[in-house]
Amino acid sequence: MTLLHARGLEKSYGRTPALRGVSLDIAHGEFVAVTGPSGCGKSTLLHSLAGILAPDAGEVHFDGRRLDDLTEDARSRLRRTEFGVLFQFGGLVAELTAAENVALPLLLGGRSRREARTTALTWLERLGVADVADSLPGETSGGQQQRCAAARALVTEPRVLFADEPTGALDALAGEQLLGLLSRLTREQGTTVVLVTHEPRVAGYADREIVLRDGEVDSTGLGVTGFDTAATRLTAGNRGAA
Repeated sequence: MTLLHARGLEKSYGRTPALRGVSLDIAHGEFVAVTGPSGCGKSTLLHSLAGILAPDAGEVHFDGRRLDDLTEDARSRLRRTEFGVLFQFGGLVAELTAAENVALPLLLGGRSRREARTTALTWLERLGVADVADSLPGETSGGQQQRCAAARALVTEPRVLFADEPTGALDALAGEQLLGLLSRLTREQGTTVVLVTHEPRVAGYADREIVLRDGEVDSTGLGVTGFDTAATRLTAGNRGAA
């Protein structure tokens, strides 16, 4: 079942085009990696699918609802309830502890402080950073901050997780831990994952790879309609080992 549906997405920054008519479908419970060289439009595509950016032209639909026609408030509510967003450098609130940062989406959604903290601690444990629960971001390492940010993005158990270079600030072991968790979420909870990366190793965890070049889907790569046999075998092997 298609969960995210985009057609003819165009986006420019001034006179510089970032997306040139991108179309794609992403299924419920699918783990998709968006890859391509720097400046090809990967992050712009991710932000358009997540409702962070409004495209200049084209349509984005989530579960039958057209996102690009929603108000900013409506898109923000959607990101608090249905979507989780994880950026490369986390973006934690400096004045809040790790547990408070992770609990924040739950509190905004009306959960009690006790319930929100309990759930936040569970996710910090799953990401291997429960020991910094009561530390401020400035008192932790960059890798610990990124894992706390991942816990915050996942604490609401979103239907879609959008991740923009999520392992860029992590060492190899922490990166493997995070990717393994994302892979398990797609299998066990049906979470859809859309991940931007320039690393083949990271893309190998996905079910499918969408390659962008100059703001367009590269039909010679692993585009929206087909799979490269060798890469598909590698992906299946990585997911099975996670």
